[in-house]
Amino acid sequence: MTYRIEVTETAQRDVAEAYQWLLERTPQHAPAWLDGLEAAWESLSEMPNRSPRAPEADEVNEDVRQLLHGKRGGVYRILFMFRDRTVFILHVRHGARQPLKKGEFGFPPDRA
Repeated sequence: MTYRIEVTETAQRDVAEAYQWLLERTPQHAPAWLDGLEAAWESLSEMPNRSPRAPEADEVNEDVRQLLHGKRGGVYRILFMFRDRTVFILHVRHGARQPLKKGEFGFPPDRA
């Protein structure tokens, strides 16, 4: 089964902030990071359930999963959930940041 990928506004803001931070520090690496990030989340169109549950899953009582992107000190967590045939990219966070709390989570609108 192929899933459609939908990036939430919250995740788009996360990516824009991370990209700007990288661009200011390592402008030669920022575009490749962004391309790799997008390729990583596009890979979720096939078998998104291969990724483990995120630490936030219990906090928010939802089946939130994470896909790691990057190396060593530059690992980012792609936080997502899937419903029916859609994968919702919820957040993109640097791996060193603390897990999100329930009130900080941006969930997609219900598709029921």
